Amino acid sequence: MQTYAVKLKNLTKTFAGAAAVDGLSLDIEKGTITGIIGADGAGKTTLLRLITGLLLPDSGQIDIAAKKFGYMPQKFGLYEDLTVIQNLELYAELKDVPHDFEKLLEFTNLAEFKGRLAGDLSGGMKQKLGLACALMGSPELLVLDEPSVGVDPVSRRELMKLVRDFSAQDTTVIWSTAYLDEAHSFDTAVVMNEGKIIFNGKPQQLGVSSQEFEQHVVDFMGGYKKEDSPIAKAYKKQSSGVEFPVEACDLVKKYGDFYAVKKNSFCIKEGEIFGLLGPNGAGKSTSFKMMCGLSTPTEGTAEIMGVDIRENPSKARSHLGYMAQKFSLYGNLTLRQNLEFFAGVYGLNKEEQKNRIDEIIRVFEFEKYIDRNSGELPLGYKQRLSMACALIHNPPVLFLDEPTSGVDVITRKGFWNHIRALAKKGVTILVTTHFMDEAEYCDRISLFFNGETIAVGTPQELKENARAVTMEEAFINLIEAAK
Repeated sequence: MQTYAVKLKNLTKTFAGAAAVDGLSLDIEKGTITGIIGADGAGKTTLLRLITGLLLPDSGQIDIAAKKFGYMPQKFGLYEDLTVIQNLELYAELKDVPHDFEKLLEFTNLAEFKGRLAGDLSGGMKQKLGLACALMGSPELLVLDEPSVGVDPVSRRELMKLVRDFSAQDTTVIWSTAYLDEAHSFDTAVVMNEGKIIFNGKPQQLGVSSQEFEQHVVDFMGGYKKEDSPIAKAYKKQSSGVEFPVEACDLVKKYGDFYAVKKNSFCIKEGEIFGLLGPNGAGKSTSFKMMCGLSTPTEGTAEIMGVDIRENPSKARSHLGYMAQKFSLYGNLTLRQNLEFFAGVYGLNKEEQKNRIDEIIRVFEFEKYIDRNSGELPLGYKQRLSMACALIHNPPVLFLDEPTSGVDVITRKGFWNHIRALAKKGVTILVTTHFMDEAEYCDRISLFFNGETIAVGTPQELKENARAVTMEEAFINLIEAAK
């Protein structure tokens, strides 16, 4: 009897001379859920596209036992200007299967949203719709490329339960992810780095907790050495002169009759790392944008260094460094040109620009990439450049929107080493993240749900209140209690 759904032997795929998949061999057992784990650039998407036939290998062998495929791409591959039901109808036509969606809608909990535009769905619901389209036609092999990226722990758990329930019908599932803490959800964990497999086996072989699993992966990648942060050393501290450099008072944001944010208030002390956590659609991104002056509050006030963001937005933003969730710099400008542009935007004169850019290049170790277009940089260096541009004017306040999304575990640890060192120098930091282990680095956390703050406190206080051991358990328990 055939026991493997997929067999790969010495698989290689290169782009511009660089190997995205490098001599990889792998057997995937029928009826199991196999996790392909690794950071952006590890080779996960290329591997999945080779398996689905979207790419052809340079060399090697691919044997697929399944006849019917379901594929969910990494980017939301649906039509945002169509409703949920219209997207399902389109995929049914493409797959030539009956328009019988009731069980699928019930299975994915989308029945009450079938008339809503896909573009208006929360991140978690978008992923469920993508999964519903991939499940259409009852595939024997289901390939999911990072279905949980950017999705909160509650939605991630719901997605995994849906896939686990479906795979009970002897469907083989391949699920790629950048989240190491998902490893124990899989029957088999395959960890990739630079196009190669560095671990393949039962996740329990590397420990019973996600922390133990992560530490072993770090060891496989060469280990992490905590060092003094040259970025923080180069930071020139500015005296705040105010008790709370960041304040939000009764912030409200309405869209028609819908409250995205309902009377949220918080104060952040100098040198404090304050985390905004919450499920997709909870209101944290809207609050973040109002604090930055990117969205005008319907009611309430937001102040940066004592300056009201509505009354004097330019002055308030001059005290602020902002690092966006997605790479938001100019991809067709070189690394140096991006630094020059942002130094000018933040008002540095020519002498200050030269001195500060020279310093930034040195402390961020940009020398070998200085004349490369920023859009062509490795992901870790894109993140470094985003932080460098946010810090170029030595702001007393730093806003970080999911600053480590997609990067490998060692790069993430390095980033948080810099963030914590900056806080010790007196920088006030507001941060959002979907990595629950990163939430542990925050001094205090505000947990959002349905536009409101449902809990505020230190990570330890939140875990005690939720009777939880880990931050992920605390997050899920507090959200479930609020429901």
